[in-house]
Amino acid sequence: MSTTIPKVGEINRKWYILDAAGQPLGRVAAKAATILRGKHKPDFTPNVDCGDHVIIINCGKAVLTGKKLDQKFEIWHTGWIGHLKKVSYRELMEKRPDHAMYIAVKGMLKDNVIGRASMKRLRVYAGADHKNQAQKPEMYQL
Repeated sequence: MSTTIPKVGEINRKWYILDAAGQPLGRVAAKAATILRGKHKPDFTPNVDCGDHVIIINCGKAVLTGKKLDQKFEIWHTGWIGHLKKVSYRELMEKRPDHAMYIAVKGMLKDNVIGRASMKRLRVYAGADHKNQAQKPEMYQL
């Protein structure tokens, strides 16, 4: 039995749309990370970037279960002494729901060359409109 390893030029990249309306934020992010990585394909290879493009729409209508809106925070450091910033997810989902989805997907991918290349194929929109109709994306059922 032989194993086929896809070359970079042989990879066919498709475009998928994920609709986050009414779906838990983490479940949509997990499905997007799987598609970006290429794990849904039968010829998946861990050391080759064989993922597809993902467009996530309606991020403003994604839900957080439990008490995560008040108990979960986005925390980052600016690089200056004493400048640790913290924003609750209630405020983040009101002002920048696309950013909340972006950091959720980013946290589910590897922190290496393949993970950074996968993040370049992610498009996140807060509403239902997107700019990628020319690529003829197809809806992905969650």
